[in-house]
Parts: sequence; structure tokens; C-alpha cells
Amino acid sequence: MIFLFLLVSHESVLCFVPLGGCKADWRPSNSPKLIDLLDDTVPGIGTYEDFNTIDWVREKSKDRDRHREITNKSKHSTVALLFSISDAFSGWLLMLLIGLMSGALAGGIDIAAHWMTDLKEGVCLNGFWFNHEHCCWASNETTFQERDKCPQWKTWAELMVGVSEQGSVNVLNHFMYVSWALLFAFLAVILVRAFAPYACGSGIPEIKTILSGFIIRGYLGKWTLIIKTITLVLAVSSGLSLGKEGPLVHVACCCANILCHFFTKYRRNEAKRREVLSAASAVGVSVAFGAPIGGVLFSLEEVSYYFPLKTLWRSFFAALVAAFTLRSINPFGNSRLVLFYVEFHTPWHLLELIPFVLLGIFGGLWGAFFIHANIAWCRLRKNTRLGHYPVIEVLVVTLLTALLAFPIEYTRMSSSELISELFNDCGLLDSSKLCGYTSNSGSTSGSVNATAANGLGARLAGPGLYTAMWQLALALVFKMLITVATFGIKVTDLDVFLKAKQNIRAQASKHFFFFLISTLGGVTRMTVSLVVIMFELTGGLEYIVPLMAATMTSKWVADALSRESIYEAHIRLNGYPFLEAKEEFRHKTLATDVMRPRQSDPPLSVLTQSGMSVEEVERLIADTTYSGFPVVISQQSQRLVGFVLRRDLVISLENARRHQEGVVSVSAVLFTECDPPASPSAPPAVKLHNILDLSPFTVTVHTPMEIVVDIFRKLGLRQCLVIQNGRLLGIITKKDILKHMAQMANRDPESILFN
Repeated sequence: MIFLFLLVSHESVLCFVPLGGCKADWRPSNSPKLIDLLDDTVPGIGTYEDFNTIDWVREKSKDRDRHREITNKSKHSTVALLFSISDAFSGWLLMLLIGLMSGALAGGIDIAAHWMTDLKEGVCLNGFWFNHEHCCWASNETTFQERDKCPQWKTWAELMVGVSEQGSVNVLNHFMYVSWALLFAFLAVILVRAFAPYACGSGIPEIKTILSGFIIRGYLGKWTLIIKTITLVLAVSSGLSLGKEGPLVHVACCCANILCHFFTKYRRNEAKRREVLSAASAVGVSVAFGAPIGGVLFSLEEVSYYFPLKTLWRSFFAALVAAFTLRSINPFGNSRLVLFYVEFHTPWHLLELIPFVLLGIFGGLWGAFFIHANIAWCRLRKNTRLGHYPVIEVLVVTLLTALLAFPIEYTRMSSSELISELFNDCGLLDSSKLCGYTSNSGSTSGSVNATAANGLGARLAGPGLYTAMWQLALALVFKMLITVATFGIKVTDLDVFLKAKQNIRAQASKHFFFFLISTLGGVTRMTVSLVVIMFELTGGLEYIVPLMAATMTSKWVADALSRESIYEAHIRLNGYPFLEAKEEFRHKTLATDVMRPRQSDPPLSVLTQSGMSVEEVERLIADTTYSGFPVVISQQSQRLVGFVLRRDLVISLENARRHQEGVVSVSAVLFTECDPPASPSAPPAVKLHNILDLSPFTVTVHTPMEIVVDIFRKLGLRQCLVIQNGRLLGIITKKDILKHMAQMANRDPESILFN
């Protein structure tokens, strides 16, 4: 038989094209399919194993071919046309369901967390299901000065001993506060360990990794959603220095992943599913802060790996639906989406930019310190026996937090209530200690604004304000230290959005507000999305320039000390295979320096397009752990034909042995549509041409690594083959690149744990 050599130039793949009577083993240049699609009739073909990276190119090609087929059929049949319309509408329907489900869950979490937080201090006699604020709403004996006191609300000491003003009573209330906190924390950690280990943590580092194409089975499953929702309420109610805003992103992504299974095009395509998860990330921030636009920008700036324009529109729609749903539930009873809401009406002056920038500098310094301290603590937990006892660690941290937090009012209240207290301006009838100013006559007034009404000069701070100042200073130090140890424990934890934000409020809340945004910028390194979230949260459009100045200053200072945000730092700590787009590769190395096999390594494991038996292929699979194998013409020539994934190969061979008559261990395995000459008595061959990727991405040995890294980032590759003049020389995987980058940065390359 005569063969003609054809070289496919753009992929550098050399194929045999037989002349005469055999269908060629190549695709013409005008073929609509870049990759031979997998046979959907074989269950498991085209799927991925746990802790592996998806093939973005293959997934997008599958979706384009599916869409092309639907479009062509819709031109010839009314039924097919209706199916095409429903297919196009299914994405918007999915966004609607995600928004409704996430908004409803967020509302339930807010209501339950508020009630259980107050349960640590007392109970409502009118109904145990009322929190402290709701219990006193219906009371006619509540005053503005003591609006948190009413006969219907009883502390635990009042219920047990009937007295509320003795020293022993405070001890009893303190004991009940600590007991409830320990109970909530214990239930949270036990539920996580027993039913859903993936429910611990905030989830944002893992979601960033999943959106980049990594597979973590069960991380967004139904059990994770159920346990995350329950333990999120328990963890927040326990009083630990954490919040619910970060984990709400994880909850929304769980909702999206579960709902994707009801839509075929998202269930069968991992790339399409990640578009939905990007939109769900926006939904999580939307229900956390009441900021739909900020949520979309958060997804785009911080967590998403692939964010096409279509996803932008759908993210906005889903975030809008979620915010509307939460607003309809009205969990805080204030007709707003969040407990803390700010309105600024006074203009800022040019000289105020100086303290705003100074706040940005402090926020950047604190952000860098927090990341460094927390990573050091988490590494200590991970590498010592401390990590072997997560339940004891959670209980010890909870005990210390509860014991130290109860005596101080500002550490005893929840994070959301504290932010609300610090954000609010002093009103005419405000009874807060932070509004404890005295009039010129020496009497105490709860109003700063009353100064203007009475025509008096500036008022002096009263004794209540001085008490509040030193209590807030203690709360600031306490929160700084306890948060470092709390972030990373084995409960549903971390809200970076609510970390280290306790500051001293003076006459207005705007200084605290800028301190808050500065620390957030220093910890998360967000810029545009953070500013927009604060706009939506406060309505303070007049402060756009100071906000931007504080945010950028915070980011510059933090980046000067460390380039990683808290999310990237934990991704690297956990060894996830994540290629950060913000990290530049500036080293002058070549593909030959990174590819495997190295000079001291055994030869590269390959398959030949013909000439191997089923037994030989199965032995190669059993002896190796690689995720895929290059296919060459022969062991001698090493001319590249294509690439086949390990999972597809295993499933296809098992399917052939089970359903193809006559297949035995000596049956030939063919990755070509041509039947080579064989004796009549030979068993039937196993044809695996349909699982072969005929257009694998290739580079030469002289390709600079900075180009290779860009290819992996922008195309989402899982591997790339290295050739020279059409001959296969080696392979570069995503893990190889991550190890090389770690080595160039003087980090341990073995810290990359996953394939």
C-alpha cells in the first residue's frame, strides 16, 4: 500500500493518508470540527476524573458543534425550531432559578443568624422565635433612650433567678453566652466533619480554582449546600470572628451547580457550567451586600477565569433577581437588603484627600500583615499536630472568643450589628454611647445634629463617648488578633469582607467607612468592584474620588509588600493548580527546560496508532498515572498523530470488551479509520479513532516559556506537546508550569499537590 505524508502546518501533526479505498485519517481544512467528537452513546466518555483539569478547547468545540447542529435542524422542522428557541431561553431560565433560590436562602440565613445570635443573651416571652429587636417592636414600654429594653425580652439570668442588676447575674449571663457559643460551634464543626467536609471555609479560593477548570467533585454538591447553609448560621451565631458574606458566594455556586443538572447543555459541558458558576458568584455578592452591579464586577475582576459578554448580561440578570428576592423577604425589617446602610450628604473638601490616602496606606499595611500572619498560622496548623484536632481547635477558639468578647459591648454584638452601629450618624434621639456629647451647660445630649438646631458651638465629648472610644480600641485589637486564628478553622468561616473593620467613630461615620474600604482593598486587592459595592451600599456617589484614592493607595501599598491577595495566598497554600493571570512570568527559559521527560527520566509513554494490542494498552494504563497519552505513528518514528485522554481510553476499552463480540487481549487497538492488513483468523480490532484528539496544541523546543504560560492561561490548556520537525519530544502539563513558576520564585515546587 502506498502512503502519502501530509503535514498539518498549524498544529505540526504528521499523519498517514493512505491512497486508494480508505477513508483518510485526517480532517480537511474546511471541516467544521477541530476535534473528533466523542461518542455520547458510551456513558462516561468526555467526562473528567476528580482533581483533574478540564479541556477548555474540547468543551468549547463540543458546544459549538451542538449549537451548529441545533441551528441546522431548526431550518427543516417546526419541532426543531421550538427546541432551538427553548435551548436559547434555557440559560435565562437557569439564571432566574439561581437568583430566586440564592435570594431565598440568603434571606433565611439572615433571619436565622440574627435570632440565634440574640438567643445567646436571652429569649422573647411573646414567642421564642422573635429576636431581640422584633420582640420589643410591639412593646408600648420601649423608649428611645432604652429601645433595646422591654418587659417581653428576658435575659437568661432574669429567667433563672428573676434578678437583672446584680454582679452574680452578669456571671450567669456570661456563662450562658459562652455555653450557647460552644454549642453552636460544636454543632457546626461536627456537621461539617460528618456530612460535608467541603463545607468548611469561605469557598472563594476553591471557587476561583474550579472556575479556572479544575474538578473538585462534591464541592458544589447538594450535601455541601445543605450543611453549608446550616453551619453558616451556627458559625455566625457562635460569635466567631467571621461573617456570612464570603460563604454566600459558595452557597450561590452550589445552587447554580445543582440547578445545572436540570439543563442538558450545562450538565454535559463543563465549560458552559463554569459560565453559570461565574454568574452565581455575582449572585452571592449581590445578596450579601445588596449590590447587584458590584457583584457582577466582583465576579469579573476577582473570581472568573472565562467571562464572555453573554455571561456579563446573564450575571446582571441573576444578581438582579436575587436582590429583588431578598428585598421581598426583608430579613432585617428595614426595607433594605443589608443591616448596615449608610447615606452621606455632607460634601468632602480637597484637603480631606490627605487623611483618605493615609487611611489607604494603613489599610494596605494591615491587609499585608493579615495575609502574612494568617498564612503563617494556617501553615502551622497544616504541618503540625494542631491540624489533627480540628474539633478541639474550633472549640478552643470559640471559648476564647466568647470569654473575651462578652464583657465589651462592641465585641459581644455580631459583626453586622457592629457595622450598623459604626456606620449610623448620630440622630436627635440616638442613645448610642458613640453619640454621647455634652451641651455647653454640661448636660449630656445624644445628638450632634442638635448643635445646629440650638445655635450652639461644637459640643464636647461626654463620659459615655470616652468609654465607647476605649472599648472600640480594645475591640479593634481583639478582632485583629482573633481573626488571624479564626480564618481557616474547620467550620463555615471567613468573611474577608468583614475582617478588621472595627474602628472608632467620631461625629460621623465616613472616616470609619474609608477605613473599612481601605482594609478590604488591602486584604482582597479588589479595586473597581470594591468601589462599586460601596457605592451601592451607601449611595455615596459624592465620595467617588476619595473612595478611589483610598482603594488604589491600599492596593499599591499592599502589592509593594506582597503581590498575593488572601484568596491567591490560600490557593497556593492548598496547592491548587491555578494559573494566576495577574502574575507575570519574566524568566528567560524555554519549553525544553520544562518539558518531560528530562534527561534522567524514562522515555515518554506513548501509544501507536496501530500495532498495539488491548493487553499492551491496558498494561500501559496500569503502570502509569498519566491523565492522557500522545499517539504516534510508531515507536521508531515518533511522528505525532494526536492525543487521547486516559479516562476516555479506559472507558472505551471496557465498553469494547463488554459489548464488542470477539475482543480479546490480543485484539489490535487502532486509532485510525483504516484497517491494516490482518490474517483472517485474527480477532476483531478495537477502533478508538473517535476518542482521538487530532489537533493537540503543540510548541517547539525553542518556544519561550512566557509564550507557553500565556497559551495555557488564555486557552485554559491542561497539556501541550513539544515537537521538533514533526517528531514528538515531550509534554508540558499545567502542573509542570506551576512547578516551574514556583521554582523560579524560590518556592517549593512540590507544594503543587494536584494534577
